[in-house]
Amino acid sequence: MANQVLTILRGGSVLLRSIAVISSSIATIISTTLPLFLYTSIPTGYLFSLFIMLTIGAFIIHGVLTHAFNDYADYHSGTDDYSPAILSGGSRVIQKGMIPLHTLGQLGKWLAIVLLIIAVLFAIFAQYELTILLLIGVWAAASYSLPPLRLSYRPFLGEWLSLFPAILFLGFSGPWIILGSIPLWAMQNAVINAFFCLAWVMVHHIPDLEADKQAVPMKRTSVVWFTNKFGLYSARIPALLYLLAAGLCALWIGTDRIWATISLVITIVIAVFFVMKVNVADHQQVTFCEKILLLLAMITAVSLGIFI
Repeated sequence: MANQVLTILRGGSVLLRSIAVISSSIATIISTTLPLFLYTSIPTGYLFSLFIMLTIGAFIIHGVLTHAFNDYADYHSGTDDYSPAILSGGSRVIQKGMIPLHTLGQLGKWLAIVLLIIAVLFAIFAQYELTILLLIGVWAAASYSLPPLRLSYRPFLGEWLSLFPAILFLGFSGPWIILGSIPLWAMQNAVINAFFCLAWVMVHHIPDLEADKQAVPMKRTSVVWFTNKFGLYSARIPALLYLLAAGLCALWIGTDRIWATISLVITIVIAVFFVMKVNVADHQQVTFCEKILLLLAMITAVSLGIFI
């Protein structure tokens, strides 16, 4: 019994996929709470408590809930069976026997129910920002992976209707909750971080191309759609498009935040260089490229938080 509990606990830590959560959710939280620490007189203890609350929420929703639903759905469609499983291919907790399929499904279902109940309680006590954040988080996790929507299996929809709003709202949540409004710099940081997140997720999908094509139903990610239309070389195009979108935001922040603009341009140029250079047929190269983008996403988030 003790061994089973230990295995499940280890499985839970694997399911979190902490690097992905830190590079997306935690990075974007830091990007918009850091200026509150540096440039306002709001008590540090209050800010730190908010940061911890948002971080815990991000790990619960974007780590546990999202990955539980995703692993459960991808196991049923079969895509994880064919994945090279380096950074891609899910957490592998089912395949490794760490968490049984039924247990994972129940975990996702009951966690979603509890979060929705908490959202209702927040609404009753007029904590509307927290209510909206929870509802968007649960929506993103469920709509991305679960039928009937299963938006990650449909080109472009998974990014725009699930992933982007989840990262965007989490990004400006700190200032929104504390200040009661969303400063321009917070919106700018959140949008840029969301685009950068979409870019590395598109690279993340490249090694799973063939696995996703063999899934039932086919997991037609944006990467699969581009390669079906234009060939294997175009697998990098979705990532490049989202990097371009992030780069164009330099025109938005402009000279008002000159150092933020310079740092953003530098990280985007480096990211584009690696995405253009990678051999999309070499899973090891793609994985290395993804790691570079994860690092650049964190650097971008922190630099945007410092230079407001």
